[in-house]
Amino acid sequence: MGDNPKSPHNAEREIMKITDLLKKEGVALNQKAADQNAAIDIMVGLHDKVGNLKDKKAFKEAIEAREAKGSTAVGMGIAVPHAKSAAVKEAGLVAMTVPEGVDYKSADGQPSNLLFMIAAPDGAADTHLEVLSKLMTMLMDQSFAKSLVEAKTAKEFLGLIDAQEAARDEKDAAKAAPAAAAATTAAKASKLLAVTACPTGIAHTYMAAEALEQTAEKNGLSIKVETDGSGGAKNVLTSAEIKDADVIIVAADKNVEMGRFNGKKVIKASTADAIHHSEDLINKAVSGDVPVYQHSGSVAAAEEAADNESIGRKFYKHLMEGVSHMLPFVIGGGILIAIAFLLDDYSIDPSNFGSNTPIAAWFKSIGGTAFGFMLPILAGFIARSIADRPGLAVGFVGGALAASGATFAAPGGNIPSAFLGALLAGFAGGYIVLLLKKITAKLPASLEGIKPVLIYPLAGIFMIGIVMCAINPIVGALNTWISAVLNSMSAGSTVLLGLLLGAMMATDMGGPLNKAAYVFGTAALANQTEAGFMIMAAVMVGGMVPPIAIALATIIFKKKFTEGERKSGPVNFIMGLCFITEGAIPYAAADPLHVIPALMVGSGIAGALSMLFKCTLMAPHGGIFVFPVVGNVFMYLVSLLIGSVVGCLLLGVLKKNVEE
Repeated sequence: MGDNPKSPHNAEREIMKITDLLKKEGVALNQKAADQNAAIDIMVGLHDKVGNLKDKKAFKEAIEAREAKGSTAVGMGIAVPHAKSAAVKEAGLVAMTVPEGVDYKSADGQPSNLLFMIAAPDGAADTHLEVLSKLMTMLMDQSFAKSLVEAKTAKEFLGLIDAQEAARDEKDAAKAAPAAAAATTAAKASKLLAVTACPTGIAHTYMAAEALEQTAEKNGLSIKVETDGSGGAKNVLTSAEIKDADVIIVAADKNVEMGRFNGKKVIKASTADAIHHSEDLINKAVSGDVPVYQHSGSVAAAEEAADNESIGRKFYKHLMEGVSHMLPFVIGGGILIAIAFLLDDYSIDPSNFGSNTPIAAWFKSIGGTAFGFMLPILAGFIARSIADRPGLAVGFVGGALAASGATFAAPGGNIPSAFLGALLAGFAGGYIVLLLKKITAKLPASLEGIKPVLIYPLAGIFMIGIVMCAINPIVGALNTWISAVLNSMSAGSTVLLGLLLGAMMATDMGGPLNKAAYVFGTAALANQTEAGFMIMAAVMVGGMVPPIAIALATIIFKKKFTEGERKSGPVNFIMGLCFITEGAIPYAAADPLHVIPALMVGSGIAGALSMLFKCTLMAPHGGIFVFPVVGNVFMYLVSLLIGSVVGCLLLGVLKKNVEE
């Protein structure tokens, strides 16, 4: 098939214009929309009409998922819904005007009458993002936006955009020319820098930058703005510029690198503040009444004053920092362990399944090594999120101690606290380092350089060691009590025991409850009785349900999960079938109050049904690869399926729509 010379892909080879992405057929003027959903339907239909989409329904779901995180209306009568999705075939833009306005849930409470919808494929080229960022900055000119709303034809609409873009390009070229480099007297008096960043990096990042630049120019000031957009950071601030700056404005809705601003006057704000209250930010910067940001010393007053996040939101951000870094270890290690089971020979030694043959043992060793990093990475990056780089080592060691189970007891008395212990270690490690920063804040300046390389790691690791040695014995006592309860129940109702064992396998996925259930199951195998084999079967099916339920839910209830979680979801089918319960850990860690109860019910039902159907298992591990030796295997599959579906449905009911 030959190239279309008018396609955006070929336009990228030259200088792409906004109208290369926005076609005449993609412009709908003088529309009426009853509500936000009606407006979305019209614009999604326009994208489909011009051939930008592979899957209209999936793209609309991606747009709705983005709106669920917060309205894309930016105020001033403008809304810019956007989504990056595999459902997009060609990067493109559509537009509509609604003279009477539509309630698009704008923060300023005003209806939107000019709407652009951006469709970007996964992995969209930076060229598209640059063109779209240019449109966002152009829309900050309210007279231009008004002229678009008043356009009578699509041709006029596109002509206005071309003319404004040409004027914008000419203005940008003039800024870059040597003749335009001379600073005004006012600019010399106040050297201003700024950074703007939003989670998606498509719209608000650039509109915030434009608002700050326009306001600075209006006041005879010079400002350089770094934009941390979807295509990467642009107009990056140099170390020399930062050194010479009087004040730096950080208008960001996500974490940005703050260490470079240590010792400088910093104003922290949101992109919405920059868009709607840029005058206030610039005036505050010029006044000089701005606290100095201390990145590695005491808590900065500037950071505290601007940080209006709730405790729950802070907890969530720290938690997700650890989970996002842990996920690759879970997926990579889990799949390699699954390959080990696939390549092994169960008949050689059922108790050693997964390591009987050299090739299987090799895969399992690599996968197990990756899994070994999982808890330290989780704890380390939670601590880093709280206390920045000095927290990493302290949290990492705390996670490792949770995995090893170190206590004050004699060798051999160690009891791991696993997943839950690593969570506690991450938060404890982060706040230990913050405490150390406060304690050492008044030390002589000559010792500033020694804090991060000696004081924080030495004292922090020592203190987290004490904390974990206090936590792990408590977990040990809990394990002992649980084992006693399970042993007393084994003489009673088998269905109730199966319900409890299954639920325990889904509770903390490697923690004390999960570990107690699994150890109880493997101990029951030693009796070589039907009752013991039934217990092991209930334990394994209970451990298989969580990842499978998660995988199903990420497909059926897409709005309940982030884009990253949806992409990783199908991998959990493999992990669940291989009895690798840890595949569900990142999802449970991200939303424990809603995910864990749903998984406990699903696993509990699977365990109870396995007992009811008298299913048996003579191997301590292996998942689907040992199903040939499962007694009553068909009903065992039925138990697994029912438990997984129940867990999936409960996830759909209990989890809220995501807010990234």
